[in-house]
Amino acid sequence: MKKLLPKLLALVLVLAGAVLYYVFDHRSVEPDDPDAPVVNPGRVSTDIPLNVASLMEVPDLTDSYSPIVPHKAYVSSYNEETLIPDWVAYELTADETGGTESRGGIEFRMDPTLRGVTQAMREDYSGSGWTKGHLMPAADAAYSTTTMGETFYFTNICPQDETLNAGDWAYLEKRVRQWANRYGHIWVVTGPIVGENRYGTIGEREVVVPDSFFKALLIQKKNGSYSAIAFVMDNDDERYYLKDCYLTVDELETLTGFNFFPQLDDTIEEKVESKVRLSDWGIR
Repeated sequence: MKKLLPKLLALVLVLAGAVLYYVFDHRSVEPDDPDAPVVNPGRVSTDIPLNVASLMEVPDLTDSYSPIVPHKAYVSSYNEETLIPDWVAYELTADETGGTESRGGIEFRMDPTLRGVTQAMREDYSGSGWTKGHLMPAADAAYSTTTMGETFYFTNICPQDETLNAGDWAYLEKRVRQWANRYGHIWVVTGPIVGENRYGTIGEREVVVPDSFFKALLIQKKNGSYSAIAFVMDNDDERYYLKDCYLTVDELETLTGFNFFPQLDDTIEEKVESKVRLSDWGIR
């Protein structure tokens, strides 16, 4: 028995060490700032502020591995490889379209929410021939100083053709505000389509220039029914009339790989996203 005691004691010490290792290795780690917004580097977390995953405008996050960045004005999925957003989503109400905040003097800058994440910078755009194109336009966020400033973060910006930015894309953005006024509110998902990446990259950080841009839009009419439409415009100086560049949300999902408006009941989603009622959007 005396000969076994040293062996038993050694076994107990080994087991105790294993337990302590497990406990300390798997302990909960508190964030540095518990009140700071949680940036999700992988799958969606219930810790994300404002319960982002349940918002009508936010695409399905189940397979998202880009950081999800929630702001007061919008939610962005920021791609750390392309250094542009995968998409930006927001709800725009009729009241918000009447904002009067000025964009004067606001500089484009890195998103302070994404600490430690490589982002695009102003220097990447300098001399590139591409403009800093807003995904959520500043005019949609002119209802407060904070929201206006948020639209100038690079989590809301893509390299965009100057003619498109100031022309047909701006016209579509204006129509979105008109639809928000007509129906009381509108849910918007907008973003780039990298495609074949025929324009390459810009800047030292190699910010990807998209081939095209998309918008997926959803409204709810006074009778409670929903209507959806999508648009795609190439990133060039061609003319794009809305009647020529619209498509169904289903078609856009196939093109982008995103599942838009997943909070809709499945039967409603299938019906709404498979067709476009042009009369709801005033398009002929």
